[in-house]
Amino acid sequence: MNYIHVAVTVGAKDESFERKSKDHFRISVKEKAERNMANIRVLELVARHFKVSKNKVRIVNGHHHPSKLIVVD
Repeated sequence: MNYIHVAVTVGAKDESFERKSKDHFRISVKEKAERNMANIRVLELVARHFKVSKNKVRIVNGHHHPSKLIVVD
């Protein structure tokens, strides 16, 4: 089980996934912060980066904040 810290930018023109350090990432998504769309996309990108299924990734803290704590099983 890995905990990672993610800084999210929503409504970006282009998506990006940038590793800042071992457990800190900066992610930009095109989706807006409405109806949980941005959070869902962030989880998809994290799952793809760590090569796990989407149900192995979840937000622990920061559901309504740009800074999130995510656990990857």
